Formats: sequence, structure tokens, C-alpha cells
Amino acid sequence: MFFYVQITALDASFLVKFTIMFPIAPRYTSTIAFLLTFTFQISCGQSSINQQGDSKLDQKVEKFLADHRNDWRDMNVPPKDGQTLHDIIVSKKYTSALEIGTSTGHSTVWLAWAMSKTGGKVITVEIDERRYKEALKNLEEAGLSDYVDARLADAHELVKELSGPFDFVFIDADKNWYMQYFKDVDPQLSVNGCITAHNVTNRFEGTKEFLDYIQSLPNYITEIDRKSRSGISISYKKQD
Repeated sequence: MFFYVQITALDASFLVKFTIMFPIAPRYTSTIAFLLTFTFQISCGQSSINQQGDSKLDQKVEKFLADHRNDWRDMNVPPKDGQTLHDIIVSKKYTSALEIGTSTGHSTVWLAWAMSKTGGKVITVEIDERRYKEALKNLEEAGLSDYVDARLADAHELVKELSGPFDFVFIDADKNWYMQYFKDVDPQLSVNGCITAHNVTNRFEGTKEFLDYIQSLPNYITEIDRKSRSGISISYKKQD
């Protein structure tokens, strides 16, 4: 005879429904049914634990951002811009990010939070030791340290030494070096990856030249997020 099992499982993200069919003697059917049910219950329990853990991290990050919403100075991005970066990473499922210019870590929190959802990690570079140490404290308080590789270094030197590959880059450091940062990291950016840059509509020295350059590249598609009061360039790499 054949023994049929149909299991339907519903969790936060998907519905699983399948049938198992194999020959088995009648006297063993109750034992097999028990083992399948027991295994399925364990699996569902583990899934519930994992979802609960993610939910707890989200709640911790949300609380951190709410508690510190009015505290960010020192060349940090505004919350709306952090949300934009976070949403790009999550929607594209990017897992290997580089941030040039940590400051005290507001943008890094948004990037790392996104990485916690995609299973990735962000390398972030800051040259100022005070800001670097404060960023580490902020990331620890937000519960995101495991998703960040923070470097105290001169990005002029470090960026061109990084091996990558990266699928997401955020540039928010010395504006007159934007074009050089782009040239240094471009070879390490994966096809379909994204390079973003902050303050591109603020008329800082070097930003116009940077925008003219990236918009002229045939293998990139660039748009400007003008919802940001500072302007964020968003460039997707279509081919090497």
C-alpha cells in the first residue's frame, strides 16, 4: 500500500504544502505519521524562534533610531536618506557593502540594519578617531555590531586596497575626492551593483564634476534622488 502525508505550513513569509508518497506496511503507518509530525513541529518551532529573533533586532534598532532621532550632527545623513539607502539594499538583496565616511554612524546603522535582513555585512571607513569610536558605541547600542567591519583609516589609501567584490557602495566623505573614490571602487563593484553618493546637489567643490562623470558612463544608469534635501546619486552598474 501507499502512505500519503500532506502538510501545510504557514509562516510570516510563505506557505508550504507538499505530499509524501512511498510504499509502507500498514502496521508502521502510525509510527511514521508520529515521526513526521514531531519533525515538522520542531522545524516550525525553530522557524518561529528565528523570526522572533529578527523581530527583536528590528525593535531594538527602531528604538535606537527613535531615541536618537534629534541627536545626529557631525556630518551624518538625515533619517529620510538613511531609509533610502536601507530600502535599496533590502529591495536588491545586496549583501556586501562599502561605506566611505562613517562619521558617528547614523548612515552605518541604516546600512547594517539592511544587511541584517539580507545576511550581509558592511565595511565602513572613518579617518577621525573620535567619530570612529562614537560610531562603534552607536552600533553596539543599536545591536548591529555583528553586521559591520569598521575601519579607522584614510579612505584615500584604504579604498583602493580593498579587494571586494561589493554590490553596494555609499560615498559620503570629502566631496572633491568623490570621482577618485568612484574610480577606485568601480573595478570592485559587481555587475548590477549600486554606487550611491551623498550631497550631490549641494554644490560642494567636486560634486558637479563627479555627477558629470558618472552620468557620462555608458555602463552605468544614474538617477538623482531629489527627495533628499542633499541629493543622493544612485548609479547601477549594468556591465563591466
